[in-house]
Amino acid sequence: EVTSDAKDHLIKLGYDVDYGARPLRRVIQNMIEDPLAEALLLGRFTAGQTVLIDRSPDAGLSIEALAEKTPVEAH
Repeated sequence: EVTSDAKDHLIKLGYDVDYGARPLRRVIQNMIEDPLAEALLLGRFTAGQTVLIDRSPDAGLSIEALAEKTPVEAH
């Protein structure tokens, strides 16, 4: 999941007056795809786990695992 703050940050970084949104692909790769792939390789997340991507105070993005929801049994 990607928060609105994170999306706004990506748009600001990925928009260029001359090229429009073309640089956005590179920004997404550098700020989301590469760090997420590295975290998966290091075992920070497991396959199928949901992560939250949010803007961090240091002008970057944070990628954190969301708590897994425990199914509730019907009675």
